[in-house]
Amino acid sequence: MLPARVLVIAVAAAACASAPPAPPAPACPPAAAGFAAGSAPPPAGTLQDRVAALARAHRGQVALFARHLGTGATVELQPDREARTASAIKLAVLVEAFHQIKAGTRSLAAPITLRDADKVTGSGILPLLHGGLPLTLEDALALMTALSDNTATNLAIDQLGGVGAVNRRLAALGYQHTHLYKKVYVPATEPMPADQKQFGLGKSTARELARLMESIARCELGDPALCRRMLDMLRNQQVRYYIARYIETGDTSEAPAAVAAKLGEIDAARIEVALVEARTGPIVIAALTWDNADHRYSPDNEAAILIARLAEAIVRAWSPEGLRP
Repeated sequence: MLPARVLVIAVAAAACASAPPAPPAPACPPAAAGFAAGSAPPPAGTLQDRVAALARAHRGQVALFARHLGTGATVELQPDREARTASAIKLAVLVEAFHQIKAGTRSLAAPITLRDADKVTGSGILPLLHGGLPLTLEDALALMTALSDNTATNLAIDQLGGVGAVNRRLAALGYQHTHLYKKVYVPATEPMPADQKQFGLGKSTARELARLMESIARCELGDPALCRRMLDMLRNQQVRYYIARYIETGDTSEAPAAVAAKLGEIDAARIEVALVEARTGPIVIAALTWDNADHRYSPDNEAAILIARLAEAIVRAWSPEGLRP
């Protein structure tokens, strides 16, 4: 029996094949070269007009910052508005880890033992595994990035010296609006800033979240092998229905993905930051949404589709032939 996903695709293809020739408004238009089925031709107007129109139609708040790293072109919406990041703040944990690894104060091979007491709820696989499981710091970082594993995130934070180490790095690198407040689903062990109740796990802006991803893309760490390892982890994020949704067409289980990303999801907020490897050069996109009317944890969540449409509009404008092979 074919998998359900294959059956759905086959039925959709059959419907398109049976449509009458040259209808006035085709129900199943072919996707443009380099773009996924379901993507739409760009409407008239500038890119800024298009992203603003998408944001206006959304039932919630939207912040966006995108930059083409080759041409320097940018597009933005409320780029300096502080917003909750949910799990997208884990990107800052990844960056701190690799700074410590480069400095020699931590090793990717550093051993970690999973204890039952370490397990927390939410996303991830470690809560299902037995206590006593031997891991490494590299394992924890990979699980934090690919599966947004909350238990792995906390294990990594402990290895790195706590939440304070992450925030000191952010401050040293000049991030004024990006902050990790606490470990995931663990009570804080120190007084919380007054705005923690507003932002939860972490906060940032679209501009700073994009800059954090750009720092990896440009290898500001100064160690190409370590930068490649970070990107490998980010390319393996398993959820592909945000920024990658309409622009990625390849089988990412068989070849390296052209979208390296970290997302965040919590009730009224949906967030993703990504490096998109387009044919015309790399593009960094950070989209944050909050106060959303749609709280569904579903690929059809309105904010998930909005973020996908924003990314599609940006890539169509800056790389009409889509992503790199």
